[in-house]
Amino acid sequence: MKKNKIYFETNFWAAYEAENPLEALYSFFDFAQLDYYKQMLSDVVMHCHRNKIYKQDNPCEIFVFYTAVCSFIKVCYCLKRKSIKWKVKGSGDYQSITQLASLSKEEYANPFLVFESAFEEKTPEEFVFFLYEIVQISLSPHTEELDYDLVTCYIHLIRMLDAGQIMGERGIEKIKKAEEIIPVTE
Repeated sequence: MKKNKIYFETNFWAAYEAENPLEALYSFFDFAQLDYYKQMLSDVVMHCHRNKIYKQDNPCEIFVFYTAVCSFIKVCYCLKRKSIKWKVKGSGDYQSITQLASLSKEEYANPFLVFESAFEEKTPEEFVFFLYEIVQISLSPHTEELDYDLVTCYIHLIRMLDAGQIMGERGIEKIKKAEEIIPVTE
């Protein structure tokens, strides 16, 4: 049976196509810092309620942001699926409460939990639709009433960004099978 390959579409913003989710994750945080993504996401969501165009002097920045975050959502979904085989390196210890950002202690120790929680509640397509909606409305000179829940997707995306940053900093390793860890003696 042929596996379906996920294309992360990093070529739109990173100028090359990442082959695996880790490479795409590292590229995502090399392209821009966590603070940029969180600030831009917050600004775009807040701008949905204003009747002027966000980043009127450079609206293409929003398009690049949109394509990068859509790639990030695909990476998160792929990492969620691979969480059975992979784990984040390091112990997950933290020096201060501010290091946790939007995550709980358990999520800081195992950031895969953030992706599992997010994709249990919303599908990747719903996250992409959320991005599409907020970008479309923030680039419109008119205000629109939204009948879509912005808060849930927004909170999950902020938490996924924090979890992705932790994974990028600490790295990911493959979980060894039980047979490889415990030698069999006869």
